[in-house]
Amino acid sequence: MAASLDQDIEEIRTLLKEREHASGDLAAALKRVRRRLPRRIYKQGMKLAGALPLLEHPKLRQTVDEKPLRGAAREVKAHLKEIDIADRRKGFWLGVLGSIAFSVLMVLILLIVVLRWRGLI
Repeated sequence: MAASLDQDIEEIRTLLKEREHASGDLAAALKRVRRRLPRRIYKQGMKLAGALPLLEHPKLRQTVDEKPLRGAAREVKAHLKEIDIADRRKGFWLGVLGSIAFSVLMVLILLIVVLRWRGLI
């Protein structure tokens, strides 16, 4: 039973590394991806990160209530498994192309306005 919480935390670290490209210990990885995670998921992950030193100590582990930590781990894992990397990549490139198209459109409009103002059109 105790090993399953440790396995859940290790799986969360692996998912953070694979899906969000954030390595290191759990707290550092969560801090790196803070803006990309919903607030609730981030808080649940930080709750796990805060309990991690207590879980590593054999006598202090007995003071930790594992039921809420398992719920938090389940919630964080479920969210990280839902992340679609291909969709995120596609959204990034569509955003870049949209900003380029907007910039080109603004330059063309500015060029037409300047040519009209100078009387060349």
